[in-house]
Formats: sequence, structure tokens, C-alpha cells
Amino acid sequence: MVFHGSVDERASLHEEVLDRLFVEAHTTNTFSDEAVDPAVIAEVYEDIRWAPTQMNAQPLRLTLVHTSEAKRRLGPHMRPGNRDKTLAAPITIIAAWDPTWHHHLPVLAPHREGAREKLDPDPEARREIGQRSAYLQIGYLIIGLRAYGLHVGPMTGLNPTGVDEEFHAETGWKTAVVINVGWKPNADDAKAIRPRAGRLSFDDACQIV
Repeated sequence: MVFHGSVDERASLHEEVLDRLFVEAHTTNTFSDEAVDPAVIAEVYEDIRWAPTQMNAQPLRLTLVHTSEAKRRLGPHMRPGNRDKTLAAPITIIAAWDPTWHHHLPVLAPHREGAREKLDPDPEARREIGQRSAYLQIGYLIIGLRAYGLHVGPMTGLNPTGVDEEFHAETGWKTAVVINVGWKPNADDAKAIRPRAGRLSFDDACQIV
């Protein structure tokens, strides 16, 4: 669908969507007990995988920590302030990036002939592209989860090396962010979501040249 109206008309048309994704969305610390089926996360991924990355690298890799046993394995690697809420979250996503993402380039970027072979001996280039594009995809993932009606609590307060040793020893994936996910904030916890903090205005954060 193509919109040719004014900015006000387009903003009004999309107000409900924008509220869900940004304006009314809060980082959530604790969640209701309603379970989150990993199949829902799979549906989100099927949608967000179409968003752009450098060279169409798609280096993001997800580990869905769903069972109590897996949560117990993850817990010791979270900082104390994040440990209890991670253990209690309906599902936790370990968002990582794959240092060997370039192996998939013949499928993901067939127009870049020889790109895989060129990147094989250049781990620094693979790291830069992989990390940069994975963080782009993490942003898409957060928005995608919200679009499905889920609440999210992204965290970097963890020991990524410990997480990788516990969950990525065979794959070699590198943890970037851990995201707790649930359907609603915990209604019994006054600190489930914090009051909205300030944000920089367009004039503060942007320039027109």
C-alpha cells in the first residue's frame, strides 16, 4: 500500500501501530506468568529476517531459553540485578552473532561472487560486519516482538563469555544481548515497568545538511 497524504494523515493512520512499537512500549522487568510458546518467536523471526543487513549477512543467531533447566544454566552468567528477573521470565532469548556468517553468502548474496573466499582469511572484517549487522537485527527483533503484542526486557548486564561457554560451545556463536520476553508486565510488581524517562528531541539528536 502506498500513501500519498500529508505527514499528519499518515501519522494518524499509523498511530495505533506506532504506539504499540514505540510510544507506549516500555522495557519490562517482570512479566505475567503466561507462557510464551517458542513457536511465536519463530514466527517473529520469519518476519524480521527480511530486514536489511550489510551484504545481506544475516549474522543474528538466537538461543531460546525456555525450560527451567536451561534457565538455571543461564542464571549464574547474569549480573545479580538481572538474575532473578531472567529466571522468572516466561522465555529468554540469547541474541548472538555467528563469526562464520560468511559461509552462507553463496545463498544470501549470490551476486557477490567469491565473497566467502575473500572473507575466510579476514576475521576482523567478519567481526565488524557480523557485529554491526547483528545489532541491526536485534533492533528489528525487539520491534518484531512488540508487533506481535509481546513485552521485552533487553539486557547487556551479563558475562557473555560464560554464556557462550554454556550455550554456544559447539556453534561458536558470540552473545550480544539477552532479552526477556513475556505477554504482559507483572501486575503485582510496581517496578515491572519504570516511569517513562526522557528522550532527546529531533533538534537535540539530528541535523539537516
